[in-house]
Amino acid sequence: MTRARRAAAVTAALLAAGVLAGAGTAPAQADRNRPRDVHPTLREHLVAYYDFDHPVPGDVALERDQGRSGTEIELVNGGAAMRVPDRAYPGSGRALQTRQVDPAQAGNDDWKAGIFSASGVRTLRPFSAVAGTTVMGWFKLEMDAPLPNSTTPNPDDRFNAIGLAGVLTGDSDGHGVRALLELIDVNGELRLVALGRRLDGGNSQTFAASADWRTLLPKGEWVHLAATFDFNAGTMALYRNGRPLDGFYTRTDDPWLVAGPGPHVTTASDPQGIKIGGSFPQDNLERNPCDCRMDALMFLDTAVSARDVEKQYRYLAR
Repeated sequence: MTRARRAAAVTAALLAAGVLAGAGTAPAQADRNRPRDVHPTLREHLVAYYDFDHPVPGDVALERDQGRSGTEIELVNGGAAMRVPDRAYPGSGRALQTRQVDPAQAGNDDWKAGIFSASGVRTLRPFSAVAGTTVMGWFKLEMDAPLPNSTTPNPDDRFNAIGLAGVLTGDSDGHGVRALLELIDVNGELRLVALGRRLDGGNSQTFAASADWRTLLPKGEWVHLAATFDFNAGTMALYRNGRPLDGFYTRTDDPWLVAGPGPHVTTASDPQGIKIGGSFPQDNLERNPCDCRMDALMFLDTAVSARDVEKQYRYLAR
């Protein structure tokens, strides 16, 4: 199937499921029988959860959401081949493989995952006007640096970041985010970061881990990462294998505009989607691809506590 036909088929399927904004019926709910790999303290806030063991019946290039929202995501360009046998933690099954396919071509063929709607994804409404968000999951990198920039003619150009997973803003072009885990250049040095934006069209803030990213994410090793975003307090945090990471904010002003009276929440708009393993899940541009594997990706509508991050890590790693 061509990419155009594939996109049309996916859009039709999502419309039928009531996933895209403006659909006339409530979204179909998958079986929410308490995902066994999610600690009980987190289940109330679990908006979306992907373990890559649940293809959509009849379309294996779509992955079922095991959270409460029922937001199916597409395995872009690689389809079912992106589900690979690899145990991120005891009891896990398959993992998601993302990768750059051809660095010499701006061909929109990179393997990534996610969902995008220019009118907003209605099932992601829990991230609208919310005071906090958490993104967490298991990641295994198979790369030593950001990958060659496939959008420029210079073969020596490289992207300045490696995309992991995040929630888009309500006015995103497929790149702009409300809450994101990634590796990005900070003052000339690649760092693991949490990057958040409270207001659509507003400024972002970045919390960067102090430790060398190659120590935090050794090549070929599964690592559990979490990023929390407290939009009301104007704070973020990063965790590795259940432990908080030392870090610093890249801005010392008030980019989220939280200095005045609160409460402070995100813009009241439905996120335009989720991006995983790179930007532009609608597959019209390549940016920040990740040659890596991911599993148990969780998107929660609160900034969970350090204790709860540790509980989730130990719940799976035990």
